[in-house]
Amino acid sequence: MKVAKFGGSSLADAKQFQKALDIIRADKERIFVVPSAPGKRFSGDIKVTDLLYRCYDEAVGGGDALATLSQIRSRYEEIIEGLALGDFSLDDDFREIEEHIKTSPEKDYLASRGEYLNGRIMSEALDYAFVDARDVIFFDERGLLDAAKTKKHMQEKLLKVGNAVIPGFYGQDVEGRIKTFARGGSDITGAIVAGACGVDIYENWTDVSGFMIADPTIVKDPARIETITYRELRELSYMGASVLHEESIFPVMREGIPINIRNTNAPADPGTWIVESTGQKPKYTITGIAGIRGFCAIDIMKNMMNTEIGFGRRVLQAFEESGLSFEHMPTGVDTMTIVVREKDFVAKEQQVIAAIHRLTDPDTIEIETDLALIAIVGRGMKRESGTAGRAFSALADAGVNIRMIDQGSSELNIIVGVEDADYERTIRALYGAFVGTPR
Repeated sequence: MKVAKFGGSSLADAKQFQKALDIIRADKERIFVVPSAPGKRFSGDIKVTDLLYRCYDEAVGGGDALATLSQIRSRYEEIIEGLALGDFSLDDDFREIEEHIKTSPEKDYLASRGEYLNGRIMSEALDYAFVDARDVIFFDERGLLDAAKTKKHMQEKLLKVGNAVIPGFYGQDVEGRIKTFARGGSDITGAIVAGACGVDIYENWTDVSGFMIADPTIVKDPARIETITYRELRELSYMGASVLHEESIFPVMREGIPINIRNTNAPADPGTWIVESTGQKPKYTITGIAGIRGFCAIDIMKNMMNTEIGFGRRVLQAFEESGLSFEHMPTGVDTMTIVVREKDFVAKEQQVIAAIHRLTDPDTIEIETDLALIAIVGRGMKRESGTAGRAFSALADAGVNIRMIDQGSSELNIIVGVEDADYERTIRALYGAFVGTPR
C-alpha cells in the first residue's frame, strides 16, 4: 500500500491535476491520496490558501470577501471543466462557505477549504471514497495532534473503505471545530495517514525530483540526494534546508516507513528516498549542505572555568531568564561560546550580559554579530578520515575566515560559523570540495 500526497504546484490547474490523476492510476498500490490546495499556476499568481486567508481578513475587516470567494470559485470551476467531470459541481460547498463568511467567519475553517475542495474534485475524478479530514484527525485541548485518537479513527475508517482521498492540512479540535496545521500541513496529513495505516511507502509528489545537495539558488544544478536518513534530514532541515516540515517526518519515522520525494512533472525520475537506516554506501562523503544566516556569538572567558561546578548551567540560566534559547555551545578550557539568533538577542543583550556577570563573574564577555552557520551533513563522514581537513582547506583556498567550529559526537555533521558576507562563498567552496566544481 502507498500514500500519495500531492503538493499545491501539482494541483494548481487542470493540466497539473491530470498529471496527478495519471500517476495515481498508473499504480494500483496508491490507495490513499492526500491533496493540497491549488498552488501558483505561474509566477505572480496567488495560491488558493492565500486567497482564503485574504477572504477571512476581508470578512472580519469589512472588505469584499465574497468577491475574493468568487475568484477562488473560478479557480475550481476551471479545474472541473478542464477535467471534464460532467455534472459534478461544488455549488453546495461554496454556498456553505459563503454562509460561514456572512455569519461566523473562522480563520481555520476558511483556510482548510482549499484542501477540502481539491479533495472533493480528486475523489470524483478517481472514483475514490472521500474521507473528510475532520472525521479522522483530532487535536487535543492544547491544540496538539491527538495521535492515539487519530490513529484509532483513521484505521477504523480508511482500512474499511479501501481507496480514499483525505484532504490535507486540517482536522478538528476538542470542540469539533476545524483546526489547521502549520503551513505545509498537507505533508503532515500524508505522514499521519501513512503511519496510522501502516503502508509500505509514503510518496510525496512535488515540483522537484527530490532534494538537492545544496541550495540551487547558490550552487547551479547541484547533484540530487539519492538516499537520506531521517537523522540527516533532521539536521539539514534544522539548518534551514527547504525540505519536509519536521512534523511530517515523525509519524512515518516511528513506523519505519520510507518517504519517496517525487516530481509530478517528471514521474519517471526516482526522486529522493528518506529512510530510517541504510547500508547503501553514499555516492559522496556528504549528503547535503545547508545554512542559516543571522546569528551572533557571545564569547565568555574566565580562567579556570572548567573547575567551577555548575558554571555552564549558570551561563545558560542567564539566557533562560531572558526567555532566549541557544542554538550551539562550543567550549574551550577557559572559554564558552553561546550562539543565538541575532534578531532575538539584540533587544535583550544588555540584560543577558548583566545576568552573566551576576551569575558567573567572568573575566571578559565579547559579542560577535553577523554570523552565518553552515553545516555539512552526511552518514559517510564517519567512514572517511580527513573530512574536516578537506572542508577547512577548501574554505582557506576560498579566502573564507572560519569564526566558529562545532562538530557533534555522532560525526554526522560539522558546523562552521563564518561572516555573513561569506555565506554563499562558503557553500560553493564546500560543494566543490565534496561533490565537484559547481557550474
